[in-house]
This record gives sequence, C-alpha cells and structure tokens, in this order.
Amino acid sequence: MLTTACRTVSGTATLLLVTCLTSASAADRPVQFAERFTPGYQYHVSVRVDLTGTLTPPAPPGKSAAQPLPFAGDSAIEYDERVLSVDKDGVVQKTARLCRRTDFHRTIGGQIQQSALRPAVRRLIVLRRDNAEVPFSPDGALTWGEIDLIRTDVFTPALTGLLPDRPVQPGDRWTASPAAVRELTDLERIEEGTVGCRLEQVTATDGRRVARVTLSGTVRGINEDGPNRQTLEGYFSFDLESNHLSYLYLKGVHVLLDKDSREVGRVEGRFVMTRQVNTSCTELSDDGLRGVPIDPDADNTLLLYDNPGLGVRFLYPRRWRVGGVRGTQVTLDGADGNGLVLTLDAASRSPDGRQFQEESRAWLLKQRARFVGEERLRLVRGEPVLETFATEAELNGQRFLMDYYVTRQSAGGATLAARLVPADLPTARREVEKLARSIVLSKPGSSVR
Repeated sequence: MLTTACRTVSGTATLLLVTCLTSASAADRPVQFAERFTPGYQYHVSVRVDLTGTLTPPAPPGKSAAQPLPFAGDSAIEYDERVLSVDKDGVVQKTARLCRRTDFHRTIGGQIQQSALRPAVRRLIVLRRDNAEVPFSPDGALTWGEIDLIRTDVFTPALTGLLPDRPVQPGDRWTASPAAVRELTDLERIEEGTVGCRLEQVTATDGRRVARVTLSGTVRGINEDGPNRQTLEGYFSFDLESNHLSYLYLKGVHVLLDKDSREVGRVEGRFVMTRQVNTSCTELSDDGLRGVPIDPDADNTLLLYDNPGLGVRFLYPRRWRVGGVRGTQVTLDGADGNGLVLTLDAASRSPDGRQFQEESRAWLLKQRARFVGEERLRLVRGEPVLETFATEAELNGQRFLMDYYVTRQSAGGATLAARLVPADLPTARREVEKLARSIVLSKPGSSVR
C-alpha cells in the first residue's frame, strides 16, 4: 500500500510538472493583439478619474506673479457605445453612444464647479475628426460645456495604438503610437518624448488568457492649456479570448509650463478604465436607432445657450462663439467677422419694433455711417412677438448689413443687433433669424426647460 501511495504521489508530481511546463511554454509563445472595430460592434465603458495639484493663474496687472491655487477634481463616466462607420483603414469615424453617467466635479482655490450631461441628451452621435470627438445629440441641442465633457473623454477605439503591430512574447517592448498618446494626454501636438509598452506576462484564469502590458514615458507638447509636460505610468490588460482591451490603469503627472518652460502648475492624477465587449444596448440596436438622424445637419448640431442668472436661453450655430456677458448683454462672434449683441430688458422697458428701428438709425447716424439700403419693419411671429428690420450701411470704407430683431415675452423683452459682412451673407442671415426665433426669456435666476 505504501509503495502504491508513493507511486501515486510520484505520478501526480510528474503530471503537475508537465502541466506547468506546458503552461509556461504556452505563455512564452508569441501572441498577437488585435481588437477589430467594425460597424455594429458594441461595448460598455466605465471611467474613473481623480486629480489633485496646484494651478497658477495669470498675474494681476502690475504684479509679477500670482499665488498658486489648490486644485482637486474627480469624474465618473459610464456609457454604452456602438460603432456606426469606419474608414478604409478600419479607423472608427462615427459611433452612437448612450451615456449612463457623466459626473464632473472640481475645486479651484475653494471655488466648486460641477457639470454633467442632461438626461434629455444622453444619447449621442460621436464623430471622429482630426483626432478629436465631435458629438451631437439627435434628441436636442447640446451646450458647449456638455460638448467639452465628451470632447475631453478618452475615445477608446483610438487606444488600439497601444497594441503592438507584430506578435510579441513576455519581455518584448514597443512604442505606443502618437495618436494613442495624444488621446491619453489631450495634446494637440507632441514635440518630444514617447510612451513605451512592455508585455509583462500572459496568464490564464478560468480558461481565459489575459495579457498584462506595462507602459511608461514622458512627452512634451501643446494643448489648450498651453505648453506642458506629462509623465505616464501604468498598465493595461488585453483579453486574448475576446480580443479587446479590457482594463487600463494610469498614474500621471501633468506639468503646465510658461513660454520660458518654467513650471506654473502641476496636477497629479489617477485614471481607471474598464471595458466589456459584445454587449447589447436596446437604445443602440437597429430598432432603437431606426429613424434617428445619425448624420449632422444645420439643426441637430445647434448649440444651446442657457443662462438662468440672466433668464435667457437660445440656440446658435457652432461656427458662432459666445464672446461674453456684460451686464444684461450677451455677445456672439461669428465667422468672417460677423458679430451680434443680444440685450435683455424688463417687459415694461423693452422697445417695440418701431422704437428699436428709430434708436438703431440714430446710433448709425452718430457713428457717421452712410445708409445704402433698408428693409422695412415686419412681423415675423405674433406670439410671442418677434419683429425684424435691416439696414445696409457703409462705415470707414466697409460695407455691412445690420440685421435687427426685437421680441417681447411675458417674462421680459430682448433686442438683437447683428453686424454681418457681405461674405456668406444669406447663410449668416438664416442663422441669425433661427437664433432670434429660439430666444426664450424667463425671470432672472430661473431656468426654462
């Protein structure tokens, strides 16, 4: 019996040794990483970010430097996404996304800022243009802040640039593509540095082989924050059974630089992303997207301006930019030198169309403008009242059209004066009219939904 037991133990040990050697041999064999993004491919993404650091604002007039401000922030994003189209090289050009959570919080110098995507526009179409995400919602206009939330998120199809372009085995190294690095750092241009990747190991758990890849590097470049230097260190997991990047962990240091390459801010952070593939989301299915406009047009790409403090909201085209708010005036700057001013007033003090026309004429005469032509006052809409007129004039050798609108609503009144240059005038006038028609006034401090 003892002999039999010894033989059994010996046989078991031999079997274990053979199994281990076989597993080690399989783990050392070269493996190929490849995640294919094809139309219809769906996945679920969850991202968590934590940031801390200091930011130095521009120095006040007459002072050489400003005090650094403490900074802290965190975000949580979760969404389902479906690939809608790819180019001839397999690069994703368009996706449909259902955002389940988009929460951003940050504190700068004690000032708390929060933002989130409104539930009404949680379904998005995301276009990929020049390494940037350009979203719109088929269900309503987005605010610029909501676009910024999506634009700065990591577009996971771009992370294929972290994968090797050849079969690799543990210990092998390669360099991440510039496109993938730009996606992780938000750099518009990389001036120096690279991020390197190394296959650490391939493990098998419950019959699934998973590759673990470390990455690290320092890059320097320029983005909307100006010149900066970023150091990344972390790892990702690639599921070799379902062929997808399933997990990414990064620790980073983001150093903001001035024009002389001196440090003016430092932010340290942690980024964690998990992904599941071949998921199913009803809202992104063929039936869920049937009849939904997935191509951008002049209507579904309009932006929403909503200022509860002033008590006004309106829609405007993306080629126009809100220049600022001065008292009860909102200014917008358009393409080709166009611009407009929207002035808000109480209903009792708001002029009607005739009064506004007389005031506008007097203002142009005071500027010594030469009148070239005029369009008579007309009623655009009866309820709420919207009137319009236009004046073509010339000043300092430049010809332009002044397009005017005035609206009176129960919560107040507003006048709109747009200065439009001859280039692309018909399009600009249509855009101004659409903006004027969309104006909704409410009592200051409230918001209309």
